[in-house]
Amino acid sequence: MTYKQVKKLTSEEFKRLSGVHYETFNQMVEIVKKVYCSRKITGRPPKLKVEDQVLMTLEYLREYRTYFHLGATWGINESTAYRIVKKIEDILIQAPELRLPGKKRLIIQEDYQLETVVIDVRETPIERPKKKQKKYYSGKKKIHTLKAQVSISQKDGQILCTTYGKGSEHDFKLYKRSKVKINQEVKCLADKGYQGIKKHHPFSQTPKKRKVCGEGFLPQNFLRQKPRKSKFSVAERKENRELAKQRIIIENVFAHLKRFRILKGRYRNRRKRFGLRFNLIASIYNYELYLNVNQL
Repeated sequence: MTYKQVKKLTSEEFKRLSGVHYETFNQMVEIVKKVYCSRKITGRPPKLKVEDQVLMTLEYLREYRTYFHLGATWGINESTAYRIVKKIEDILIQAPELRLPGKKRLIIQEDYQLETVVIDVRETPIERPKKKQKKYYSGKKKIHTLKAQVSISQKDGQILCTTYGKGSEHDFKLYKRSKVKINQEVKCLADKGYQGIKKHHPFSQTPKKRKVCGEGFLPQNFLRQKPRKSKFSVAERKENRELAKQRIIIENVFAHLKRFRILKGRYRNRRKRFGLRFNLIASIYNYELYLNVNQL
């Protein structure tokens, strides 16, 4: 379906098809047209209009079909579909309108008052690498993955910054490597994978972890067996539940991002463009969030 046919759909149907609202789509088209007008175009005119090129890119991110099926649907060659998608992605990721706030937003608070930050890691399965498989193997997921650390504002759910790593890298190690610095007055909420974050940011909170009983009294050969764990007290259980309620917003953000199936299923493309596509989808989510706030 070309954009000429799609624009007859309702706003809800268009959202289901492309993953964005009409306002976001029109903004993306204006960004691409502005770049095309500033360039000197030579050769034959493209077969697809700008609206169709943007719509095809959104369909690729939304449905994650192969370039062969995408080209067959739009009546172009497989390689042409790849070049169009890559070109549109490169243009949109450089647009100021579709750009994440960045790490500076976590430190500087002038126009945006940040109170609480929620940090978590999202793992995306990938194809088994031919080389250095151990670096991408996640012991938690039991599969080869790429990790994306996302920092959001608890107040409105806006994605502030992202960091990427390999599947075998621990969540807290990824946090230290990212060199994310949070303002001392801003509270940070994290899960059990960030035990020890208080050394870097004192005003942070992680769930209470069960302690192993009798670890200092048992012989060394007994430690190889599965140790017994102490039970939570009523206060500790209540505290963990309250923290989970405060952190649930980041799971909702991940659910919004996974509406684009390229982030939900197994990632088949080259790993070097994973961060670009994740940032692009995160920026689209922020822009849609900004539109909803203004409409209210």
